[in-house]
Amino acid sequence: MKSNEQNQNEIILKLLSEKSVMKQDVFNNTIEAFNRIKDTIKTRAENLSNEISRIDKRVNIQYKDTNAQAAQLKVAGDVLEFYMHTNVFEFDKSHPMFKTGYIKSNELNSFCGIINVYNFLADSFKFNRLNDLGYLIARIFINREKKFFIETRTQIGYKYANFSAEPISEEDIVDVINELIIFAVSFDLFTPPYEAVKQVSVMEIQEKANSNALRTGKRLGYSSGSGSTTNFFDEEIHL
Repeated sequence: MKSNEQNQNEIILKLLSEKSVMKQDVFNNTIEAFNRIKDTIKTRAENLSNEISRIDKRVNIQYKDTNAQAAQLKVAGDVLEFYMHTNVFEFDKSHPMFKTGYIKSNELNSFCGIINVYNFLADSFKFNRLNDLGYLIARIFINREKKFFIETRTQIGYKYANFSAEPISEEDIVDVINELIIFAVSFDLFTPPYEAVKQVSVMEIQEKANSNALRTGKRLGYSSGSGSTTNFFDEEIHL
């Protein structure tokens, strides 16, 4: 008869060999996908920069490899910040993914690495406006089989709302990057209501003279079929 210590040891080894190994696979897959995303961003920046320079040299497009977990794509007045989380996550059991046959067949498929994509104003970085706001516009999830799906407010949400049938491909990455660029550039900074800014104190105007005191962010949404803008992230902009 096995001792309690032997049973505990077997449980520990089983968890390590199954769950911990799986998480290592997810992490490695996420790093691989993120590096491919970086390569795509860099290539798109170079190509778009060459093409737009023939139209107007004032429009600046740049790629910045920040570190192993972060990269920036500056497109004119916008910055897309790509950030890979270093941890592996599981979805809450109430998440719709647990209703899919793919997850039901093996719950280990639900563990994912996450690549977040934020949209900032380029001037926020240029003028070091530390109070400025950025918005999460997409979360890319990668699992142990290199399959992916995206949570997003952009129009590509319907295409990638469920785990892909195949591992993430170069075509998928290019499509996602292009759509995120289109989304970011298409939506602009809105003027706040006059009534919201008609009064200002001496202290506030002195603070506003220092760009670090400004707090500015986009009000983002996506276009409906009629061309109107809906599903805004933020109803108020501080200038």
